[in-house]
Amino acid sequence: MRPLIRTARCCLSARVRAMATLPMAPAATAISSSSSPTSPLSTSSLPHRLLLARFLPATPAPAGTRGLRTSAAAAASAVEVGGVNIAREDVVKEDDPTNNVPDTIFSKIGLQLHRRDNHPLGILKNTIYDYFDKNFAGEFDKFDDLCPLVSVKQNFDDVLVPDDHVSRSYNDTYYVDGQTVLRCHTSAHQAELLRDGRTHFLVTGDVYRRDSIDSTHYPVFHQMEGFRVFSPDDWSGSGMDGTAYAAAELKKTLEGLARHLFGAVEMRWVDTYFPFTNPSFELEIYFQDDWLEVLGCGVTEQEILKRNGRTDHVAWAFGLGLERLAMVLFDIPDIRLFWSNDQRFTSQFSEGKLGVKFKPFSKFPPCYKDMSFWINDAFTENNLCEIVRGIAGDLVEEVKLIDNFTNKKGMTSHCYRIAYRSMERSLTDEEINDLQWNVREAVKSKLKVELR
Repeated sequence: MRPLIRTARCCLSARVRAMATLPMAPAATAISSSSSPTSPLSTSSLPHRLLLARFLPATPAPAGTRGLRTSAAAAASAVEVGGVNIAREDVVKEDDPTNNVPDTIFSKIGLQLHRRDNHPLGILKNTIYDYFDKNFAGEFDKFDDLCPLVSVKQNFDDVLVPDDHVSRSYNDTYYVDGQTVLRCHTSAHQAELLRDGRTHFLVTGDVYRRDSIDSTHYPVFHQMEGFRVFSPDDWSGSGMDGTAYAAAELKKTLEGLARHLFGAVEMRWVDTYFPFTNPSFELEIYFQDDWLEVLGCGVTEQEILKRNGRTDHVAWAFGLGLERLAMVLFDIPDIRLFWSNDQRFTSQFSEGKLGVKFKPFSKFPPCYKDMSFWINDAFTENNLCEIVRGIAGDLVEEVKLIDNFTNKKGMTSHCYRIAYRSMERSLTDEEINDLQWNVREAVKSKLKVELR
């Protein structure tokens, strides 16, 4: 599982408050929906057309990260999240040097696979909801429709991500502008929910990270964040301090969740590090003859609670990737399948039926194309993958480095093998050749590398 660390037209008024420390022009406020209409995060009215807040100029994106987008025709002009339209021009800003969001990513906003009850991700989400409803009846508020556009402050600062952390770079994160990103994790909503008085909550949503291309990685995936606050009355008389008490309750809760999802499995806890929890753990289960990482979690750093009005409290938090667990539970071999509308895929899953094993319907042959070039100091593999994905979309199955060497002049060459394969049809030689030609031209012009 990816680590815990690693609105925009429908921002909450709470989000606007969270960004108050950032220099910006005045912005209108809006409502963002939760899955429970009886517990909205804000009651402010929605204007006819909410404008995205404009921030002061920020440092431009590094060379090689700009312009990695397809034509405007590749994406719809607007998408809907929580009943509010998000316009393409609010997310894909071709005239803003700090923007690195391509149309291929904008096209995924608003699809919300986790809210489809007959989809593997929706089935898994609802199964987790069932566990918390059964064991903590009425305690946990659930949110699955929060806007994925958040401030840098929300995404990083509010959860204590260090200024020099790799996740802040343009190579790893999609920046709408210098102060706004597509959330990298559902933890981006943690502070605002605490300030709104929430003490038990589950947040599920689509998250975005620039990433490699293979069967288990995709630039959009889905996470669930769980959070629980304890007051001094909860641990008094337990013989433990607040941190030890929260850690024990956390492990008990998540061991129960693992049994709920996987049955009677062997488990183990592994100490780890996250910027926002201490101590921090990963839960692993022994499943199908191997140890599988299920989730990351820990006791929330006191600084987060202090900043949000919970000075004398302790809390725990966990984060899990829905795709990772669903691929195991449903035997889904390729992460691209989650986005398929092919009935041969979608018809195999039904509401409430966890763990129905996916039956492959076809295995069309792959086509491999190699590309070699001399890299420069600004080159990164994530930028290459963004270009390939922007041109080939989900027809690209894998981008893999197969060779590299440095010559006597100190120049370094990389050779990448690109696997093209459709999950629904056979690709023709003509379209594969066209794709590869377009990829080569885009790599040469946008990454400023010399093809070999």
